[in-house]
Amino acid sequence: MVVDIAVGLIGIAAGLAMGLAGIGGAYGEAAIGAAAMGATAENPSLFVRGLILTVLPELIAVLGFVIAFLLIGKM
Repeated sequence: MVVDIAVGLIGIAAGLAMGLAGIGGAYGEAAIGAAAMGATAENPSLFVRGLILTVLPELIAVLGFVIAFLLIGKM
């Protein structure tokens, strides 16, 4: 079975899309989470806002997964 180089490059691109999106989301979530917990310690009514802001960076990882899935579909 002959495998075209494009298939390998698509696999590398899908892996990079998922990996880098996950790293970026984790970095953003760590920074926002620390700030949100500090704000919650000072004012407990800010908990829900902090929770919403903590969840938002996960969207980056989900979008990275979607892009990787679309790239794998082109193989």
